[in-house]
Amino acid sequence: MANRSQATDDRSHGPAAPVLQGGWLTRGEEGRFSAYLPRDGEVVRWTEEPGGAWSGPVSLGGDGLTSFLAIGQGADRYVHLVGLRPTGGDEGHVELVHAVQFQTGRPAAPWRSLGHSNGKGPWMGNPAVAVDAQGRVYAFVRNGGGGISCRAQKDAGGWHPWWDLKGSRTDPSPVAVTNGAGMVELYTSHATGLARYVQREAGAKPVREEILPASVAMGTLAAVTGPSGHVTLFYLDQEGQVTAWSPERSLEPTPLGKAAGTGRPSVTRCLIDGFDCTVLAQQSEDGRLALAAYPSEQESAGLNWSETGERHGSLNAVLTRGLDGGLVAMTAADGRTPVTTRQKVGAEGLLLEGWRSIG
Repeated sequence: MANRSQATDDRSHGPAAPVLQGGWLTRGEEGRFSAYLPRDGEVVRWTEEPGGAWSGPVSLGGDGLTSFLAIGQGADRYVHLVGLRPTGGDEGHVELVHAVQFQTGRPAAPWRSLGHSNGKGPWMGNPAVAVDAQGRVYAFVRNGGGGISCRAQKDAGGWHPWWDLKGSRTDPSPVAVTNGAGMVELYTSHATGLARYVQREAGAKPVREEILPASVAMGTLAAVTGPSGHVTLFYLDQEGQVTAWSPERSLEPTPLGKAAGTGRPSVTRCLIDGFDCTVLAQQSEDGRLALAAYPSEQESAGLNWSETGERHGSLNAVLTRGLDGGLVAMTAADGRTPVTTRQKVGAEGLLLEGWRSIG
């Protein structure tokens, strides 16, 4: 497998096709879902209504955003959106911008600039977003030196200046996650292995740990917080194996089985037959969505893939779970029209309802 990333060939304005980072399907406090996609220079949103139908899309603005969008959601269920927008100055320069939706179906707050990790400059990589236990947002992005920079919200409002978290030759598409203690962690691959940035105190700068030697295909990282509160990172190695690494559980990089395809997987936890399970999704080699599940934090069970839905040339997918703990999946094959399915209530195993368009 080639060592590749989600970087675009034309790096002046980030990815040319829609690229989504984080949970672009979110669940509100009352249990209803919202779905977000970048489209035609703005973000559009679909909202699940109380009866189960969907409304939308409606515009959340953006004023010329690129086709990249990162999404993070805190315990307060606020949804934080981070995009990339051309600055209108030097050719190819972009800035990070942030907006927040406080309540399902309500308008989002206005987009505000977070600037650029190098003051100004061209696209360096795709931002990743996580929200800590206090509701503070952390936006991470690769900087001009190839390391990681972060901008975080302050306790009393506003934002800290950009923090240079150091590093070099990192993956353009890192992944951020909040662990069970409410602290933020950032994972990225490096030319020689895996790098982890960990927040040890609430509100503090994440600290870079030593690089772990590993064979990693860049652009394939995904992460989930398990029932222990510890994070498990998933990635594809150079041999096409899905591999798991959970340093706080003392789990060394462990192959789980052959990948269904070559792209970045999606991951979540849900209940299957009453058991807490980890579910991964990836576009298979023939273009369908493949799913695999195993009991959470029991990597010895390995992976067995099953395919669902129609074949597509390119597929964005996201997994989450409903208030009942069941799996909810959504895909956007053309980058414009999402379709969704849910785990069948009362069925044994991981059985899904039929796929349906939301609008």
